[in-house]
Amino acid sequence: MNDIKKKRPTIKDIAKESGYSKTAVSFAFNEPSRLSSEAVKKILETANSLGYFPNPLARNLSLQKHFSIGFLLPQNINHTMNNPYILKVIEGISKVCESENYTLTIIPPLRSSIEEAVKSAAVDGLITMGMGLENKIVEILDKRNIPLVAIDGNPSQNIPSVNIDDERASHDIMCEVLKRGHRNITIVSLSEDLFTDKISNIKTVPLLRRQGYERALKEYGLSLTDERISILLSECTFEDGVNLYSQIISQQPSVSCVVTMSDIVAIGILYKLRVEKIDVPATLSVVGFDNLLESKLISPRLTTVDQPGLDKGIFASNLLFDYIKGKIENTTRIEVPYKVIIRESLGEFNA
Repeated sequence: MNDIKKKRPTIKDIAKESGYSKTAVSFAFNEPSRLSSEAVKKILETANSLGYFPNPLARNLSLQKHFSIGFLLPQNINHTMNNPYILKVIEGISKVCESENYTLTIIPPLRSSIEEAVKSAAVDGLITMGMGLENKIVEILDKRNIPLVAIDGNPSQNIPSVNIDDERASHDIMCEVLKRGHRNITIVSLSEDLFTDKISNIKTVPLLRRQGYERALKEYGLSLTDERISILLSECTFEDGVNLYSQIISQQPSVSCVVTMSDIVAIGILYKLRVEKIDVPATLSVVGFDNLLESKLISPRLTTVDQPGLDKGIFASNLLFDYIKGKIENTTRIEVPYKVIIRESLGEFNA
């Protein structure tokens, strides 16, 4: 038996067999408009008869394109991919990539470093989410000439972005809680993105939302430092919501409402409350943020802020492709409308 692998045909073989030059063969695959239709047909027929398949890496190198868009994850992949809201954003990005004949590359931190991931990314553009990018990362992208669009990023940075007004949305939903008489409140904040310089002045999504809560509390004579207000941190996972219950009760036994920055966390809390046979909202109200499909399927249905993740993904990727094609400036901003959705998980507090 002959164990030697059959030699893979090359451009040189196609040129020899077809009678055209190696340059002409390359044009037939990469820039067919530069050849006659007869030449292209003959070269491709020859390639097919030899069983030749173009090397996509070599093709991309010759065209100086990767035909892929990168989605830069702001946190560890196991946390990020367990958040249904982010999955809807990815779905939106994927739809646009498909229409543009591009692939989507998910880029987690490389060796726990966003900087390393950005240096190594084989993509034509990047979309970030919930990240306040440090200047050194932006500088790397500039040097590599990779355009960037931010979802839920810092709108004050010189980067195209897609956001809702997080500060105002958080203010509005906290006002709904306060006007129903709640004063003993536990806020479950998103953790800050792991790769933002903590001494910078970047306004991340958790910070903007805490500012919105703070403004609403002040309007009712309270503050984030009031003894009746407690703040906990969580990752955006169902499991974190389930596990937070004991922490909430031990830290604030008289709590009447839990206000979370994430639906999936709120849903985890609601699940645990049902297991513990605690009446929602008669004993404890729960409020979320995102308006996931699951938020209106759980019982009781979740009061939340509607921010369309799918639309954000579509808007951001369309923005990125326009940026790649030179159709927009890097100061372009898109603000997506939000809506406060009142459902049964938020009730009146009667002291």
